[in-house]
Amino acid sequence: MTTKTEITAASLAGAIATALVLVGTPASAQMGGSSEGKEKCYGVALKGQNDCAAVSAGMSCAGTSKVDYQKDAWKYVPKGTCETITTPTGKGSLKPTKS
Repeated sequence: MTTKTEITAASLAGAIATALVLVGTPASAQMGGSSEGKEKCYGVALKGQNDCAAVSAGMSCAGTSKVDYQKDAWKYVPKGTCETITTPTGKGSLKPTKS
């Protein structure tokens, strides 16, 4: 193999390894540790950027919200900030609501 091919192969292997680690890592760990100091905030996540376990049928974990600011999809935010977050559809909520 040439040096260029070896570098490309190594880069690809590294990218695949990183992707596999992220898939197997809980959302709280991907955020830089535990959920300590954070709270679940419903209705603030953008499409596909919720953290985990939204209430809707068909949603099992992180990244499965179907629309921006989905009322039953949550995202971790710093504790005490959820209800101060304003979105185009209203404020963040500590409890899920119907969309």
